[in-house]
Amino acid sequence: MSDRYSDGKICESVAQKAGDAEVGVSAALTRDIYNDEEARLDPVYQAKARILNSAFQEIGMGKYQWYLFIVAGFGWLSDNLWPVVTSLIFTPTVNEFHFQGPFLTLSQNIGLLVGAMFWGLGSDVWGRRWSFNLTLFITGVFAVAAGGSPSYIALCSLAAVWSIGVGGNLPVDSAVFLEFIPASHQYLLTVLSIWWAFGQLLGSLVAWPLMANFSCVAGSSCPRSSNQGWRYFLFTMGGLMLVLFVLRFFVFHLYESPKYLMGRGRDAEAVEVMHHVAQYNGRTSSLTLEQLKEVENAFSGDTKDENGPDHMDTSAKAAVKRKLEKFNYSHVQALFATRKLAYSTTLLIILWALIGLAFPLYNAFINFYLSSRGADFGDGSVYITYRNQVILSVIGIPGALLAGWMVELPYLGRRGTLSIFTVLTGVFLFASTTARTSDALLGWNCGYTFTSNVMYGVLYAISPEVFPTKDRGTGNALVATANRIFGIMAGPISDAPIIALYANLMTAVPIYISGALFIVAGLIALLLPFEPRGKASI
Repeated sequence: MSDRYSDGKICESVAQKAGDAEVGVSAALTRDIYNDEEARLDPVYQAKARILNSAFQEIGMGKYQWYLFIVAGFGWLSDNLWPVVTSLIFTPTVNEFHFQGPFLTLSQNIGLLVGAMFWGLGSDVWGRRWSFNLTLFITGVFAVAAGGSPSYIALCSLAAVWSIGVGGNLPVDSAVFLEFIPASHQYLLTVLSIWWAFGQLLGSLVAWPLMANFSCVAGSSCPRSSNQGWRYFLFTMGGLMLVLFVLRFFVFHLYESPKYLMGRGRDAEAVEVMHHVAQYNGRTSSLTLEQLKEVENAFSGDTKDENGPDHMDTSAKAAVKRKLEKFNYSHVQALFATRKLAYSTTLLIILWALIGLAFPLYNAFINFYLSSRGADFGDGSVYITYRNQVILSVIGIPGALLAGWMVELPYLGRRGTLSIFTVLTGVFLFASTTARTSDALLGWNCGYTFTSNVMYGVLYAISPEVFPTKDRGTGNALVATANRIFGIMAGPISDAPIIALYANLMTAVPIYISGALFIVAGLIALLLPFEPRGKASI
């Protein structure tokens, strides 16, 4: 590659020649990531991305983006709803099918892992639109089918498949939303986590009457006819996913991401989408195809490749071959293309992995540990269980709003907010070991639920913000995969987590390890090299 392709100053001058009226925040992020002295990334892509950022800033935050805030929020809702669903139906399904071992949760975790990898990578290969829409459809169809499961094997199998849909939501939806909003409103990606809290709240409220009134008592005879609550619950939640799919696919029209199209060399389509969005918002866009073409001409001249689109084989066989050829390591390699970018990607993967291990590790051991220390959790009534679940769900809502405000504060930003609330989450986990009553444990759990919702809100935003658009889905897939893999390590295998095979259940060590992992993750957040606050994503 020639020197001019790694020269950020040339990139900036080309963008200016192309009529780029880019706001300063976008230029800042472009310099921050791509003008690294070791950068060997595509300067044509950089310059075009800055032009599109300028166009989005010109269009502003309008109706299209606010509607997208709603339909993209469905993905956050689904991501938190279905783990709640699985946990709530676990006991009644055990009573009915009389199985040993929490294989339902394991099936879910495996499905989430596959979904994160498949949809995240796929969104960089075949585009955002189909991934964005199909995830909810798959979740809804197989969840409804699971409601009629004749056996536990069927239920676990269907749970794994519906979780493949669930696992793809956040890697894809965060990319879609980020690529349609102007730089001035990128903080809304953090606020989207309010839908995550709504998902938990919705699941708890719907399950309460269904599970409480239509479930068997543990230890009693439990035929299907007297244990329909969990089935009604799956029918309701699966049906909701299908309704949300209809709203996404038939009511709201999602255009393909302009940055994705541009990254694929489909500049004319990218410009067309920008004008459609502007028109939808009642605005006009000054973006022209000539501006993007001028960037290419400045670097490579005005020559035409004889093997270009005019000579492309358009047969079905050739089309399938081109799709398969796109599945290579190029999107992964791009995330490690420079020392600084590789450092950033590696730290994010570690951060997601540590958090993915810490949460289920804590949840797996806390009740057993406190019970062994004489803690009194009351009579375990259904009312207490669902009351606590609803309280914890409500606590998460203000956390998302606080996160959206704090990430825009000077000297704090994404990194500072993420670090503070990740450390606080670990502190609350340590404090929970002092609980000796149900109410005391609920109080500490309210604290860590609030801080963890702020943490997750920032984490789900900062990751896609620092990944380049053309590789964003793959980056999201990598960090989500790390999160799921470590979650499975702390999740159930047979009668206990994998880590339980090597841990002393009679001590607080696993819980202290969980709290320590959060604190370490919070410190790692401070080491992230890129701060997206006040900068447009590329």
